[in-house]
Amino acid sequence: MFLLHIKDNIKKFGMSRFRFGRQHEGYRLVSSDDSGFSDAQFEVPPPKIPWKAISLATFLFIVGTVLLITGSLIVTGHIDTKYSDRLWPMIILGGIMFLPGAYHIRIAYYAYKEYPGYSFTDIPEFE
Repeated sequence: MFLLHIKDNIKKFGMSRFRFGRQHEGYRLVSSDDSGFSDAQFEVPPPKIPWKAISLATFLFIVGTVLLITGSLIVTGHIDTKYSDRLWPMIILGGIMFLPGAYHIRIAYYAYKEYPGYSFTDIPEFE
């Protein structure tokens, strides 16, 4: 009698990790045939967009462009020559910042437009 009462209580409380309701996000109903495979396991989930990496690439692109333009204006004489000691560091630092920024923005643009061979997984993520 006592054991029967305990079993009923266990069933009533639903002693499982889903006792408060199963979250259906990301789950699909598996077919009832016993082939061992389902179509859902072969579907590729949509890629997650790495917003932090894209914003960093945009920052590098903009700052690198500004440094390259400013360095070029110093070379051409449009900016006073008293700042000529800042010429090469600005051009080198601008090039170092511009190249990876432009590269990753190009990948993000092509992945957004869904060109073949480009995806958001090609952009490294960081947390």
